[in-house]
Amino acid sequence: MNDPRDAAVERMVPHRGGMLWIDRVLHCDEQSVSVEAVVRDDHLLAEADGVPAWAGIEYMAQCIAAWAGGRALTRGEGVKPGFLLGTRRYQAHREVLPFGLRLRVEAVCELFGDNGLGLFACRILDGDEEIATANVSVYEPPDADAYLGNPNS
Repeated sequence: MNDPRDAAVERMVPHRGGMLWIDRVLHCDEQSVSVEAVVRDDHLLAEADGVPAWAGIEYMAQCIAAWAGGRALTRGEGVKPGFLLGTRRYQAHREVLPFGLRLRVEAVCELFGDNGLGLFACRILDGDEEIATANVSVYEPPDADAYLGNPNS
């Protein structure tokens, strides 16, 4: 795979503004991806002492979006929106992600079908300490506009 890390995060994921939570891609290949994200005090879900740990699910989803975007860019295609279907066994070992924390989010593709359904084993780390894990299910429809019922598609 061409190294998608050369692309800005904004080219790899469809999120923008306050909805873009990841800062850079550290690694991306056919089976896995890792990204970095800094928990900021202007975060959409900011509370007094940080961001609730359950928000880790979205960090994982955006990590997977970077993987999908990297694959699309490698094929010479545009980045398409995908959908978080759900998680299994989300476990967070902290209640809050404090401001300034530099997260490393990793996702390994366990399966990805021709129908656009995928399953990823994900984890969030603070340095070498694993602070959250989950299995994340996603869907990447072939035509997101048609899937959403956009009349202009």
